[in-house]
Amino acid sequence: MAIFKKKAVDLQREIFLGGLRGDRPVIPLRFSDLRLEVKDRLSGQAFDYLDGGAGAEATNESNRAAFQRWQIVPQMLKGISRTDLSIQLFGHDLECPLFLCPIGVLELAHPEGDLAVSSACAQTNTPLMISSQASNPMEAIAGIMPNALKFFQLYWSKSEELVASFVSRAGDCGCRAIVVTLDTTLLGWRTRDLEHAYLPFLYAMGLSNYISDPVFNRLMIEHPPQPGPQPRPNLQLLRSLWKMASQYPGSTWQNFKSRSPLRAIQKFIEIYMNPGLQWEDLRLLRELTDLPVVLKGIQHPDDARRAVDMGMDGIMVSNHGGRQIDGAIGSLDALRLCREVVPDQMPLLFDSGIRSGADAFKALALGATAVGIGRPYAYALGLAGSNGVTTLIDQYRAELELTMALSGCASIDEINREMLYTAN
Repeated sequence: MAIFKKKAVDLQREIFLGGLRGDRPVIPLRFSDLRLEVKDRLSGQAFDYLDGGAGAEATNESNRAAFQRWQIVPQMLKGISRTDLSIQLFGHDLECPLFLCPIGVLELAHPEGDLAVSSACAQTNTPLMISSQASNPMEAIAGIMPNALKFFQLYWSKSEELVASFVSRAGDCGCRAIVVTLDTTLLGWRTRDLEHAYLPFLYAMGLSNYISDPVFNRLMIEHPPQPGPQPRPNLQLLRSLWKMASQYPGSTWQNFKSRSPLRAIQKFIEIYMNPGLQWEDLRLLRELTDLPVVLKGIQHPDDARRAVDMGMDGIMVSNHGGRQIDGAIGSLDALRLCREVVPDQMPLLFDSGIRSGADAFKALALGATAVGIGRPYAYALGLAGSNGVTTLIDQYRAELELTMALSGCASIDEINREMLYTAN
């Protein structure tokens, strides 16, 4: 089994010895400090898009409250001189059960966006879920991390042709599973974005996978977008059109004159979500690919059972980081319910609310096969680019390793529900 090249004690030693030279960690180690620092760095629109949730953001609070209810009960004198964090996922050997979740429009955090993140994944051999709404084409992202495991997160379009094209491209560029997001067939009521009257897609951000797709470009010509309401021209509208043009590939001036970005945005808005998606539609994926299919956004145990009955290859318990429904169940609570009805051999991935390596330990104890990091790595990206993401991954791995050793677990297999206590 694989053992980390950089052990937790080595990372601690590096940090403490660096302090003798006056060095400090590249990014804050506590999530609350990391969040505050990146808030000061990014624009209000960018930070709120990355940080915000639906409605009054009660689901964000539920995600954290669920972790706080479960407490680790360590066992002593287990003779843990070394730890093995390795797992197998869809037949692939992984050094650690942590992966990076799909996050769209990462150019809001850093100009290098997904390319910086994929570089960090390559350096740390960390799996990445590439977002449909990535700031760079999936081929460019995958090319930077040829040896690290990568999945493609699919938003199911109204165009089955486009779905087929995305799935085909994902397989061709080396993705090893298709992760279908089920909980975002419509945008949630995201109050912070609405207060800013800001949606980055309307500025041609996060559209790289679409405007680089031959099917999407053909659809724009054969089925041009239906014209929507025309806002009254003013100086701010011209600025917005210029920003669209600057985000789009090619000459900004030519883009501005041709209005190609505007047509692409209109087409994207018209087809990128499919509110009518049903369980039966998912069978199409079996015709399109031999890759494992994972359903992301499962929270109800009945849906977990349905996924098993349909022969899906994995489930990802997630509430989209609280961005879709206000007042939804905490993701960790949903994980426990879903694990009870899912066979042990089915991979059960998890995200929403992970803020530390100790949080990952709790998720693993409640049945997760692998654990996804979301907002924290976006904030690390915003503060220090690829180096920030690499540092954060190292920090979370180290804390997970130390939590295991101090709790009496030599391997991931030894982490179980009996290691947690809750008063509820």
